[in-house]
Amino acid sequence: MKISRIMMAGALLLAACTQAPQPTAPKLTSYVNPLIGSGGHGHVFVGAHVPFGMVQLGPTSVTTTWDWCSGYHQDENSVIGFSHTHLSGTGIGDLFDVTIMPVTGEVTYARGILGDSLSGLWSSADRTQEVAKPGYYSVPLTRYGIKAEVTASARVGMHRYTFPASEQAAIVIDLENGGCWDRSTETSMQAEGSDLIVGYRYSKGWANNQKIYFAAQFSKPFESFTLHGNEDMYGRASFTTAEGEQLLLKVGISPVSIDGAKAALAAEVPHWEFDKVAEAADAAWESELGKIRIEESSVVPASTFYTAMYHAMTAPILFSDINGDYRGADGNIYNAPHNMYSIFSLWDTYRAKMPLMSIIQSERFGHFAATMIDICDKQGRLPVWHLWGCETDCMVGDPGVIVVADAIVKGAKSIDAHKGYKAILKTFEQDGRGRALRKKYGYIPCDPFKESVAYDMEYAIADGAAAQAAAALGYADDAKMHTNNSHSYRNFFDPATGFVRGKKINGSFNEPFNPYFSAHRDDDYCEGNAWQYTWLVPQDVAGMAQCFGGKEKMLAKLDSLFLAPSTVEGDPSPDISGLIGQFAHGNEPSHHILYLYTMLGQPHKAADRIREVMSTQYHDAHDGLSGNEDVGQMSAWYIMSALGFYQVEPAGARYWFGSPAVKSAQLAVEGGTFNIETQNNSEANKYIQSILLDGKEYTLPYINHCDLKAGSTLTYIMGDKPAKWYTKDVTE
Repeated sequence: MKISRIMMAGALLLAACTQAPQPTAPKLTSYVNPLIGSGGHGHVFVGAHVPFGMVQLGPTSVTTTWDWCSGYHQDENSVIGFSHTHLSGTGIGDLFDVTIMPVTGEVTYARGILGDSLSGLWSSADRTQEVAKPGYYSVPLTRYGIKAEVTASARVGMHRYTFPASEQAAIVIDLENGGCWDRSTETSMQAEGSDLIVGYRYSKGWANNQKIYFAAQFSKPFESFTLHGNEDMYGRASFTTAEGEQLLLKVGISPVSIDGAKAALAAEVPHWEFDKVAEAADAAWESELGKIRIEESSVVPASTFYTAMYHAMTAPILFSDINGDYRGADGNIYNAPHNMYSIFSLWDTYRAKMPLMSIIQSERFGHFAATMIDICDKQGRLPVWHLWGCETDCMVGDPGVIVVADAIVKGAKSIDAHKGYKAILKTFEQDGRGRALRKKYGYIPCDPFKESVAYDMEYAIADGAAAQAAAALGYADDAKMHTNNSHSYRNFFDPATGFVRGKKINGSFNEPFNPYFSAHRDDDYCEGNAWQYTWLVPQDVAGMAQCFGGKEKMLAKLDSLFLAPSTVEGDPSPDISGLIGQFAHGNEPSHHILYLYTMLGQPHKAADRIREVMSTQYHDAHDGLSGNEDVGQMSAWYIMSALGFYQVEPAGARYWFGSPAVKSAQLAVEGGTFNIETQNNSEANKYIQSILLDGKEYTLPYINHCDLKAGSTLTYIMGDKPAKWYTKDVTE
């Protein structure tokens, strides 16, 4: 008996040894192509960083025009150096702080003139040998014969430069050059010993009082360190190098102090193992990308989906030191028990990016909201567009109210909900940016105020979000007040034309009127026209239907949006892009529109248009985005839509169904795992026939946030015929 057991164990062992090895699933980072959106008008950052990291280390070009505002564009290959801060997908340029350029020989200490090989620091980059992947970027600099490689941790950028043999090799630290609008106002750098340079850069641009401190440590002592250029804003660390010698540099940054930058170096990269830092960055991305695991389909390739995930987690960026110190919105230094953040592109991201974060990054989402409440404490109101601790007031409305209200309604754990609501009320008390006019007239009139329709309609959305927050906290009277205020958009609706229009102080509509007309920053709308802004009422879709004279008339008008000529007259913003008729998916005010069909009882039309946008306006190429990425919003729309739902109503805590395009998905949520399954899903079978939630028939046109975060299983049964599985729409 004993022998037979031994023989059996041996046989099992032999079988195990001879069994074919199971294939290993590809890493999620292998699907990411950081160059998607680096052409066209995508404006994405290309370089090395970790999810939500303070450091975004990558190449910065000579060109500073609109399509180069991230520092990189596929249309030309100049490099003036590798900067530690960048923006991704914005429509305005800034940052590019602490730029590092390896050189050989004598150079002119300036940005340079494109095409003049003797002017400035710049070099051409050999894009045929470029490598861009999560946490790592590499490219040869042809002017100097240097291979540049960069990687990063949260607060430290690490550089590896492979030099030719040279007695005039150097690494130049550039504190002069920033983004399109950015100008240095005060800089300093000095050597500490023979391998460390410390300093700071203060600048004024889109961020009007930006401060960054750095500590740059070299892997071998420099032979000399000298200051050059305009007001000594360039520092040259000189070396003698052998052929193929690698010089390493690690740069810690801080918004607070040089000591904070040094502490980042000591804590995050205490060694000189470049590959180890790159591997850690890759692992960080692998972990965060894994918050959603999908089974790809012919409609949703893994490369497009996971690149969208990558772009969505570029920002907000970490904005506090290792010890919790951070620079407040008032410019003073404070300490917080949790991470603080900056780069809040809220007009863009309140629509899909922040709701996505509330699902798969619930702890960080709470920290985002807590940071916004802290900003209100320091500057007297919630942020509009916060950049490196500075309020830019870019774009219209009060989008910070919407995100904080969403956090309150969803029970974010990192915030004091009542304090957050007080921040909302404090923001509403302000009179700037057209609010005084709105309080006086009940709407913002167009004769004394530009972009009046856009400002007022966005304020109305914020009122709708505040009503949801007030109701969640039991403030019934406040909820009623905010709801009434959220109806101010009705002042602009003209039943004769079926469009929202500018209205004057005397109550008459602005003339002349052309729904196709848009004059950038100089008409009644913002980055849009009457066709696009008429639908910007996500907080009161039922009320909007009444304005049209009923649901059927609203649906007929909505159909016409996609059939109208795709022309925008006047002097339109280039942001009005991705046109299908007059629907402009390349800009954020249109992002909820397709889901109005589900809300109005025609989900098959939502499915048709959602699948059309996903297949025609997102793809795996340099111009794979139809408009600015806008710090993750374009990508978040794709992610949410691929999963089959979208949060239309501000702080509504429910997600309206569209057309799921993945075969399956597992989302890491607060309560565990939220599973999405589809049956019979394909390009043809794009219509939801029925839905199961935890195996039971589900007859609502939306799913609640509480069901998502609890970790349920949602099953879509798909088919090729239009169907309606729910009995009541938003108007019933």
